[in-house]
Amino acid sequence: MAEELEEKGGAVVDEPGELVTQFTVMLQNKTGALGAIVGLLHSNRVEVLGMSIQDSRDATTVRLVVSCPDTTHRVFGEKGICYAQSDLVVVAMRNVQGELVQVLAALRAAETNIDFLYALLPHPEGKSLMALHLEDAYFGVDVLAKAGVKVLYQQDLSR
Repeated sequence: MAEELEEKGGAVVDEPGELVTQFTVMLQNKTGALGAIVGLLHSNRVEVLGMSIQDSRDATTVRLVVSCPDTTHRVFGEKGICYAQSDLVVVAMRNVQGELVQVLAALRAAETNIDFLYALLPHPEGKSLMALHLEDAYFGVDVLAKAGVKVLYQQDLSR
């Protein structure tokens, strides 16, 4: 596992699982396009746990966090849906205001950049979840773990 992390350019951390996978899909900017993608996943028993949408006149960029990345890969492949995937760092917070300050301060102190972030649907345990796309996800996990921030992995989100 340590060798795998080093190959990915990150710090070696005690990682109990895989980082959360984000799927990015470009959709035509037309009525029903988002509903079709979410419906397709739902019909294959994949839950959408988080979503970020960036709209433009011609196309819409949809970022998705799902309960089962393997099924999503298969379904998108079978349907010919082009997508990109990336790793996210997901943090769980009970006291959002205080812990958000802690997360941002730890990343700032480590001089690492946040490319974008968005909230996920609440965790079954009632925690607020935030997905962060960082310039180096493995380094970010290490920084946040050392700061005492609860980092979740894909198996923590899969229901």
